[in-house]
Amino acid sequence: MDELGQTLLQLARRSISEALGQAAPATPDLPALHEPGATFVTLTQAGELHGCIGSLEAHRPLIDDVQANAHAAAFRDPRFPPLTRDELARTRVEVSLLSPAEPLFVTDEADALARLRPQVDGLILAAGGRRATFLPQVWEQLPEPAVFLARLKQKAGLSGTYWSPELRLWRYTVQKWQENPR
Repeated sequence: MDELGQTLLQLARRSISEALGQAAPATPDLPALHEPGATFVTLTQAGELHGCIGSLEAHRPLIDDVQANAHAAAFRDPRFPPLTRDELARTRVEVSLLSPAEPLFVTDEADALARLRPQVDGLILAAGGRRATFLPQVWEQLPEPAVFLARLKQKAGLSGTYWSPELRLWRYTVQKWQENPR
């Protein structure tokens, strides 16, 4: 694992540990940490999701983004109860560093499905004032592009069959680092 990935994982775990009143080791201060960056922090326990929060656009230094998203994934993901001190030891941290999102100009749903790159693309969908994203890792659970897109629409609060000329898509890639299984 490269130094940046190891440091991002340490920063994420440190943010959570400190919020739970536990001491955490210092992390290296790399120049890349002070550049703008967009991250998602995903927490799992025994392979099951226990929190995932992130930023779609780089709007603050990477060090601040990963720490804020780790804290939010642990304590403010509305799908899960806040992480407890006892759970931290069995929680696995994953950090995804997003590339800038690029618009995916499509003529219709068939065109969108044909242009998706399974296992590569993260996808942002926006329509009717709603927005949702799936990280590229979601392809592991939803390998078929039609199902991937339908579930993303549902995540945004739309019907899985919804399509409109106003629907907008953007794709991005990630660099991903994860702790060893706990």
